[in-house]
Formats: sequence, C-alpha cells, structure tokens
Amino acid sequence: MPLPLPGRPRLGQAPLPALLLLLAVLVGPARPISFQLPGKARKCLREEIHRDTLVTGEYEIGAPPGSSTGPSANLKITDSAGHILYAKEDATKGKFAFTTEDYDMFEACFESKLPVGTGRMPDQLVVLDMKHGVEAKNYEEIAKVEKLKPLEVELRRLEDLSESIVNDFAYMKKREEEMRDTNESTNTRVLYFSIFSMCCLIGLATWQVFYLRRFFKAKKLIE
Repeated sequence: MPLPLPGRPRLGQAPLPALLLLLAVLVGPARPISFQLPGKARKCLREEIHRDTLVTGEYEIGAPPGSSTGPSANLKITDSAGHILYAKEDATKGKFAFTTEDYDMFEACFESKLPVGTGRMPDQLVVLDMKHGVEAKNYEEIAKVEKLKPLEVELRRLEDLSESIVNDFAYMKKREEEMRDTNESTNTRVLYFSIFSMCCLIGLATWQVFYLRRFFKAKKLIE
C-alpha cells in the first residue's frame, strides 16, 4: 500500500488554507440595498434577527436629479411590537446601531416627504447597508485594541462565524422541537375530540332506538 508523500494532503482532506479561504468567502462583505422612493411613498424592509445581536447600518438618500430641494425622507426602525429603535426626520445620510433583546421581525421604513410629481420629478435613490451579527463587528478596531495580526483577526472572524452558525442550528433545533410538541399536542386533542364525537353519536343512536321503540309500542305497532 503506497504511503502518502510528506507535505501532501491525503485524499478527502482539504488543506487548511483552502478551508480558511472558503470561510473567508462566506463572511465576505454584504452588498447594500438600493431602491427608488417615489414622492409621498413609503417603503419598508423586514428581516428576522436573533436575540442579543448587534445590528449596524448606514443609509444615504439622494436628491432627485434636477431638483432644487435636497432629499426629504423620514427613517424609522421598529420591531413587531411597534417599539421605535431608531428614528430620523429629514434623513439624508447617517448611521445607526442597536442590540436586539429578543428574536423578532424588525422593520426599516423610509417615507418620502416630497410632493407627488406629474412624472417630471424623478424618484429619490435610497441606499441601505444593514449588517448584523458577525458582519456588524468592526474587526479593524478589534485588531487595533487587542493588537492582533492579520491572520489572528481572520481566525477571530472565523471563530465568530462558527459560533453564529452553531447558534443558528441550535435555534432551528429548538424551533423543530417546539413544532413537534405542538403537532403531538394537536394530534392528542384531535384524538380525544374524535373519541368524544363517536361516544356522542353512539349515545344519540342508542337513545333514538329506545325512543322509537317506546313510540311504536305506544301506538301498538309492535309488541
């Protein structure tokens, strides 16, 4: 049986640089979202985010080309309960950051304050770059504070990514257990309701037989 050559990975084993490159691609920077915002219109973006997660974002609203006035829009970020996490009137460009307290659906809404044009007024261009979790961390600042080397920073990023993936799987497992418990509880209730319905039908049929028997005896139709 031939022995593997020194310094050469075995079949089925990926070298460490390849694994680091693959994970580095997975944690690559996310692209910002851009869309057109018509006058007096309101557009919202929704996303589900886990609890205790850092969320950061940058936004920029461009004025319509050829307009004598600057961009005019309001920005509001809320959760499903309507709690305002960030709000800015006459927003043009800025940043925001907050930490979630629970797993929830979060909504970022842009509302234009420009009057509705007759087709001659172009829409405003909105650019939103929203990050959370590993993407929201500033590893350059972490490297400066902790004096980390570039490879150590990349390993820290991959460690955080691995922890985030593990947490996602744990959350999905928990949701699967909750759904299974709900299904089992529903099946048990349906079974009990079916048994109760059958008992009611049997009791009603028995009562009807005895009632008709007494009725026919009273009419002397049967003995």
